[in-house]
Amino acid sequence: MPHSLSGLKNVLVVMNEEGQGERSAALAYGLSLAQAAQAHVTVQAGTVKLDLPSARGSSVVAGMVAAENRRLRELATRIADESRAEAAMAGVICETDATQLDYAHLKARALAQARVNDVTIVDADPSVLTIDGGLLRTVLFDSGRPSIVVPKGCDAFAADRIVVAWDGSASASRAVASAMPFLRAASEVEVVCYIGEKDLSDSAAGADLAAALVRHDVNVSAKELAAGGDVARRLCEQVGLIRADMIVMGAFVHSPVREWLFGGVTQSMLKTTPVPLFMAR
Repeated sequence: MPHSLSGLKNVLVVMNEEGQGERSAALAYGLSLAQAAQAHVTVQAGTVKLDLPSARGSSVVAGMVAAENRRLRELATRIADESRAEAAMAGVICETDATQLDYAHLKARALAQARVNDVTIVDADPSVLTIDGGLLRTVLFDSGRPSIVVPKGCDAFAADRIVVAWDGSASASRAVASAMPFLRAASEVEVVCYIGEKDLSDSAAGADLAAALVRHDVNVSAKELAAGGDVARRLCEQVGLIRADMIVMGAFVHSPVREWLFGGVTQSMLKTTPVPLFMAR
């Protein structure tokens, strides 16, 4: 029998206000998750402080930069206020941090908070050129804690059906271990192992993982599928077939310059996932 969602006490939502004022899926999802888990939620609604060297020699340009920084601060403050109000209505304890810092210090602040929370919720943004993409990579690869990457449109937490993408790697193992509260609470978990995408001869099979999860009272099945040259596409198809609410997978990076290059499947999933990705590295 599925268990209630337990063992999750601290949820962090990290988002960056870039000036568009768009509704963050991560924020709505994080508040919904905190309500379901009866967890404390921290919302970091940061914004990058603009500092143009050319503005220092022109009072007109300096005034424009100051006005834009003020507008961004006001947007971040509004998000923080709305978050507290929504959390109060949901019966969730919420603290907020609406700060304006340069990019490096904003990332450092997010990383520091991610390391003391059980899970960090971020908006999906696979681009290496955006601020949100940089925040995502920082908390995912450097925090030592799991993250849930939320695509647009996924505003409410759900984890009744979960797909586990299993390749026997250390990152996949850490993702499964970190996701145990969700796996135990789910009514159906499917472990999927794609054959032919990489050499798995020395890895634990998906059936081995399923057998171990059964002893944790997880209602789980295992399936081996041909990779077919595009694991991300096949994984998304499998999610649709069982109407999964979440994917659990390890995050992988091919390049040692991890600020700039995710692994192929990871990058593809960040671009195309139809449901939130629970990821660990």
